[in-house]
Formats: sequence, structure tokens, C-alpha cells
Amino acid sequence: MAAKISYDDIEVGTELPAQTFPVTRETLVRYAGASGDFNPIHWNEKFAKEVGLPDVIAHGMFTMAVAIRVVTDWVGDPGAVAEYGVRFTKPVVVPNDDKGALIEVSARVSAKLDDEARTVQIDLTAVSSDQKVLGRSRAVVRLG
Repeated sequence: MAAKISYDDIEVGTELPAQTFPVTRETLVRYAGASGDFNPIHWNEKFAKEVGLPDVIAHGMFTMAVAIRVVTDWVGDPGAVAEYGVRFTKPVVVPNDDKGALIEVSARVSAKLDDEARTVQIDLTAVSSDQKVLGRSRAVVRLG
């Protein structure tokens, strides 16, 4: 599958459709099973608080994966992502209730990098509980 977005049709400043992702304790247990990361800070409230966290927190890799979905959904092909990196700035705290937490992700094209390779840089913003949870979140994407 190729990128459904054309490089020629994109301008710096183009906003990608923002998305909000719910995260519950069940989500974290499922992710732990898939990833093999059973660190108790992601499922055991007592342990998380004993090590100084406010509550159970989402896996960093889970948060990172959720954020890039805004890009992959927009471009139409996960293989179009050539590079992706973030800094973890704050944890996503997931309370033990029916609502859990929300991760709100927005993104915009910040640069056209290479006309020949048809690559753009996309800067992402991920927020949970009014706090930025990822810093320097950037992807390089090959467009059609």
C-alpha cells in the first residue's frame, strides 16, 4: 500500500486530523500481554505509588504508538513512516475507573524535507490531563 497523500498537495503548516485515544487499566493489561512489558507501574496501583508515581501509568511505547496513529491514519500506510522519535516528558496517569485517561494527539507538517524523496517532517503534540506527555515528537514521512 502506498501513501494516499500526495507530496505536491501538501504545504508546510498542513494540520492532520486530531484524534483522542482512551486508555483504561484494561488497555494497559492488554498492551502488557502483547508487548511482554509487565512492569508493575503499569498495572499495580500500590506499587506505582510506592515508587513515587501518582498512580498507574501507561507504557511509554504504548503512548508513542498511539500518537503515531494520527500520522499513519492520515497517510494511509504505516510503511510510509521513515523515522519517528519522541522524548517522554510526563507520564499518562491512568486512574482505576470506567473513564481511565485520554491521550489527545494533534500534528502538523512542519517542513518539506526532500522534493526528490518526497519526504515531510510532521511534528506531533500529545496531551493527557492538560499536560504534554511527549516532547520533540517528530516523524519523517514519505508521501506519494
